Amino acid sequence: MRATTTLASVRKLVPLVVDALLVILFCAIGRRSHDEAVLTGLLKTVWPFAIGLAIGWVLAAAVASRVKGHVDGTALWPAGVLVWLGTLCGGMLLRVISGQGTAFSFIIVAACVLALFLLGWRAAIKAIN
Repeated sequence: MRATTTLASVRKLVPLVVDALLVILFCAIGRRSHDEAVLTGLLKTVWPFAIGLAIGWVLAAAVASRVKGHVDGTALWPAGVLVWLGTLCGGMLLRVISGQGTAFSFIIVAACVLALFLLGWRAAIKAIN
């Protein structure tokens, strides 16, 4: 019984891990596309979006607990949408506060790529199931 409970707990973390890896990939691609050192500066680029991701997950858990009683990390709503918005808005706000760039074109590109990454895998899972 304990092994089953542990496995179920680990499975609940998989969507969070997938999201975190995709946010890191987004930041690495961005650094690479601007000819910036990917590994040496990655943490500087990732941290605002990582905190935004955490905010999105907290929002998703709060909304889901009111609606369903638990969060389904693979669901487009509320998890996917709130994780995406939290990552984008939180990341951009923290970039402004920390003096990093937030050009309008970057916001548009970030919104589209993060939507593709954070919503796309969830939509694919739903399409398969």
